[in-house]
Amino acid sequence: MSNTATRLINLIMLLQRQPNQKAAQLATELGVSVRTLHRYFAMLDEMGIPVYSERGPYGGFSLVKGYRMPPLVLTPQEAVAVYLGASLVEETWGELYRAAARGALAKLDNLLPDEQRQEAAWARRTLVATGMQRADLDALAPSLETLRLAARQYRRVRIHYQSQNQPESTQRDLDPYALAHRWGWWYVIGFCHLRQAMRTFRVDRIQTLELLETRFDPPIDFDLRAYLAHEPQALPRITARMRFAPHAARVVLEGRSYWDSITEQADGSSIVSFGAPTLEWAASTALAYGPLVEVLDPPELRRMVTGWAHMVLEKYACKEVGI
Repeated sequence: MSNTATRLINLIMLLQRQPNQKAAQLATELGVSVRTLHRYFAMLDEMGIPVYSERGPYGGFSLVKGYRMPPLVLTPQEAVAVYLGASLVEETWGELYRAAARGALAKLDNLLPDEQRQEAAWARRTLVATGMQRADLDALAPSLETLRLAARQYRRVRIHYQSQNQPESTQRDLDPYALAHRWGWWYVIGFCHLRQAMRTFRVDRIQTLELLETRFDPPIDFDLRAYLAHEPQALPRITARMRFAPHAARVVLEGRSYWDSITEQADGSSIVSFGAPTLEWAASTALAYGPLVEVLDPPELRRMVTGWAHMVLEKYACKEVGI
């Protein structure tokens, strides 16, 4: 669909949403001149779409009262975006929204014009996002359903949670504010009454989950995206530096999204820095590259990597000699 057609549709939607808009305001919204805007009005008139204007300080351009734009007037790109969005919903939520996603796509198939339907069909064949889940999504479905209901009805839940660094699970009462899918895992974010603070819990580590009758009022100023961007558990606590050997330059470039900085050296080697939540995390990253890297700092990370490397060597050496 051409830019002109897209702007005409957007113009109709602007007028439908708010009547009595000034020409200068509409032209700014559409990114065109006032002269071009008046040409669009003439085109709408030729199409039989009723637009009228009123003079005076409170006047402006409006659609004739009662006119409504036909439903689902989408550009091919917008149709693709809707299809991709529904596909992602099915991929990340599984059976909880699978039927809804497929039902929405079926309705689009019945209502979209041929051009948009063909574009969407092409997208479904060639633009695919998959493998986004690390946990068993079918196994998580009951927990996700309960947490979704709790967040929607503002009801407290009681969980037994097994954190990564604790040998035993702990019981916590939680006011669930939101669910988030990050890095292939599902998380629930809310107020933990045990810690009296905001906390984030990985859903697959919840051992038991009980929906309580106790209600809660979420903070009016809670912003999920802002919280996730500055979440204490997600912020790096360790800043590590490693040197990659000269012949590993391609490996450095292919993984550049992992590094906070890359500094090329005169001998062809590269020094990278990256953030990690724990020493163990940083050590695992370093060892994943084997002999291609040398940890430079912090010193405690060097010691941990050295210790782990010795333990790995001893384990394999013992097996080689039959011990």
